[in-house]
Amino acid sequence: QVQLVESGGGLVQAGGSLRLSCAASGRTFSTYAMGWFRQAPGKEREFVAAISSSGGVTYYTDSVKGRFTISRDNAKNTVYLQMNSLKPEETAVYYCAVRSPGSSWSHPDYWGQGTQVTVSS
Repeated sequence: QVQLVESGGGLVQAGGSLRLSCAASGRTFSTYAMGWFRQAPGKEREFVAAISSSGGVTYYTDSVKGRFTISRDNAKNTVYLQMNSLKPEETAVYYCAVRSPGSSWSHPDYWGQGTQVTVSS
């Protein structure tokens, strides 16, 4: 069982920045790939970014490339999402997720409770 707790959400003006954190429980954090998803009101949850277990490989949805950076600190069991140049349409609840080896991002193994990000215009 893995528990995920997100933090760092809030209200920011368009063009601003936020850094989300996701702290994970368990001693096997370094074996999991980690990802961030978001769900805007009335829309389906969508993939934002992911990072391999070692941190050596990262993936981003096209709309955030060059603006968002995912990173992890396995010593702290924490994954981060640095978000720059935020846009109002990126207002959403942001979720952290865990993918174990053999699973896919279409069905992550665990989810956090989410943190609200609101970008004002």
